[in-house]
Amino acid sequence: GVLYIDSVGFNGHSECYYFENPTDAERCQKLPFNLENPYPLLLVNIGSGVSILAVYSKDNYKRVTGTSLGGGTFFGLCCLLTGCSTFEEALEMASRGDSTKVDKLVRDIYGGDYERFGLPGWAVASSFGNMMSKEKRDSVSKEDLAKATLITITNNIGSIARMCALNE
Repeated sequence: GVLYIDSVGFNGHSECYYFENPTDAERCQKLPFNLENPYPLLLVNIGSGVSILAVYSKDNYKRVTGTSLGGGTFFGLCCLLTGCSTFEEALEMASRGDSTKVDKLVRDIYGGDYERFGLPGWAVASSFGNMMSKEKRDSVSKEDLAKATLITITNNIGSIARMCALNE
């Protein structure tokens, strides 16, 4: 899988990469990931659902867990919330949306960072939490709903993957 993808690349570019300084817009950069000796690694396969595999070598791996909340959930919810017809349309709408209009953030509750627990003000405290207010529901766009749906699903996948990485 991932080693093959890395070996063939795409138009001469590596498909395996990471972001250095991802939270700093000025210093953030996309860098190729060196897969000369990748093991152990956690493989997070996102399709309709999600499977998470711990890979110890080319022939030694196991499925650790998974979740039904994956790409199919994102697309299905986007169809319901926005009326979109294709996965590509859902992603395009999400690219133009602002999830902070839909989600309740830590700063919305505490007025800024919640330092006692190390939570930055921009962190999502409650996915779709602002939608409890009719006024806020009336002010969001379909694009905002698509973006919030994408953030909700990917935050969930990221949290599960992180827990698996810590346990493996």
